[in-house]
Amino acid sequence: MPRRKSYTDQPLRLRSDLWIYLLLVAAVFLTYSRVLHFDFITFDDPEYVTENPHVQAGLSLAGAAWAFGSSFAGNWFPLTWLSHMLDCELFGLASGWHHFTNVWMHALSTLLWFTVLKRITGARWKSALVAFLFALHPLHVESVAWVSERKDVLSALFWVLTLWAYAGYVGRPGRGRYLLTLFLFCLGLMAKPMLVTLPIVLLLLDRWPFRRGVRILEKLPFFAASIAVSVVTYLVHQTAGAIASFELVPLTARFENALVSYAVYILKMVWPANLAVFYPYSQGSLVAPAVIAGIAIGTITVLVIRVLPRWPYLAVGWLWYLVTLLPVIGLIQAGALARADRYTYIPMIGISIALVWGASDALEARPRTRLALAAAVCSACLVLTWLQVGYWRDSISLYQHAIDVTLDNYVARFNLASVMEARGSTAEAVAQLRETVRIRPYFATAHAELGQLLAKQGQPEEALGELQAAVRLKPDSADAHFRLGSVLGTLGRTGDAAAEFSQTIRLQPENADAHYNLGISLAQGDKLPEAAREFSATVRLKPDDVDARFNLGITLARLGRLDESIVQLSDAVRIRPDFTEARQALEDAISLKQRSGKQ
Repeated sequence: MPRRKSYTDQPLRLRSDLWIYLLLVAAVFLTYSRVLHFDFITFDDPEYVTENPHVQAGLSLAGAAWAFGSSFAGNWFPLTWLSHMLDCELFGLASGWHHFTNVWMHALSTLLWFTVLKRITGARWKSALVAFLFALHPLHVESVAWVSERKDVLSALFWVLTLWAYAGYVGRPGRGRYLLTLFLFCLGLMAKPMLVTLPIVLLLLDRWPFRRGVRILEKLPFFAASIAVSVVTYLVHQTAGAIASFELVPLTARFENALVSYAVYILKMVWPANLAVFYPYSQGSLVAPAVIAGIAIGTITVLVIRVLPRWPYLAVGWLWYLVTLLPVIGLIQAGALARADRYTYIPMIGISIALVWGASDALEARPRTRLALAAAVCSACLVLTWLQVGYWRDSISLYQHAIDVTLDNYVARFNLASVMEARGSTAEAVAQLRETVRIRPYFATAHAELGQLLAKQGQPEEALGELQAAVRLKPDSADAHFRLGSVLGTLGRTGDAAAEFSQTIRLQPENADAHYNLGISLAQGDKLPEAAREFSATVRLKPDDVDARFNLGITLARLGRLDESIVQLSDAVRIRPDFTEARQALEDAISLKQRSGKQ
């Protein structure tokens, strides 16, 4: 017969909790410490931080107004924008400190998961193991080591804070505790819309471990907030063009990929190998894998519901997983990715609860085996996460790893090409872009980039074919038209070049470079009045463009408008005093005016 607990057990329990907290924090910071020396990457970080003037300006009323009113980058998460602004306010663009913010948020969430799970279940060591899996599972590296995924760690922090407040409300119901729970939930929604499924999770927790009966009316304000944010998110995605059309990704393909992804995520949780920053859609048929995955998912769901009275944690954990993945499973396809490791950040808690509680009960009679298994799992996670963190040290390492562990990863190759080009490795960039367009022939931007690099390498004919493909695939791309016009001009096809620059201006009327290049093409075709008009537009848009003023002055002189020519050439010399050609042209224009005046 087990002895009864006495007041002397309390200090022992407190000491045990303290050691668990210390070990969890130490594990997180030791494993992720290297990110303090990591740079920003070129995937999303420019949009979110390094090239975002609103974020770089730091915290301000204007910045807050932008954060709450902006749909920038196809998202609405004002609290996340404010957190990035605060980092810039405090640390500027010191990338290590931006990474550190993600790490401490992840560590705090880890401690809270242990606190909340122990509070609502009373199971110290099971809760500690679930918290450890959250802290150090390799699937979570993407959320923590990627500055742009601040929205993940911030929203997860509010998720667990909401559960903490809800546990307090369930223990001692009251208006204040209820409103605190709702307030924290709304803050989480403003960090990332992933929290829209949290009200359903609260209903699951009512069944186990709270055992208080399902109370739907109590959750109506939560559901209302979720619906409102879901509508806003959908409209923002739609306005930004981030939602893939059914022509691009058919509904059947979405269902197939969703079923496969549910299964793949579980496999990755159990065997976290070949993790990548981007997983492209499969080019082959997913019918057979989807059918197998669907049967497996259906079978597990039926089984856990059947054993609900005896082992309720199995149903709660499994349904937690299914429900929380639903917003990002791909039925409403945002972007071109098939799945992402970061999407498991919250759903994995449900699977962890089911596995940890289930394994503990199954091995109850074999405590040593249970302890050895837990130690083996924790050790494996520690090593694998340490290795996975290393791939995030820079963009090249990250993209190359993705190419190595996935098939036909056109996004990783395209991003790697951009980094190579920025570093001056043009030949390597061209090689990656050739592979990109081979894998994804209808990737217009890749064709345009390849065309521009080939032109730089002195291969205008081949560049022409790539740029024509880019324009054909994406007729509304001003950039593709501009690049095509530049190559046509190099080949001496001034009329065709002028047509492309005209298309660029139609799409981007304020594109000063397009006006300038159109002016050059028109001047080469002896269409001087039209050329003067384009050069004038360039000067209006870029008053300090000395080349535009020089060419405008020359064109005006050829048209006999000497007074106007002298004004433009004088400004060109004023802006650039060492501009010898402009100074000579100015003297010629003045001399010509004097001679014409004498006549």
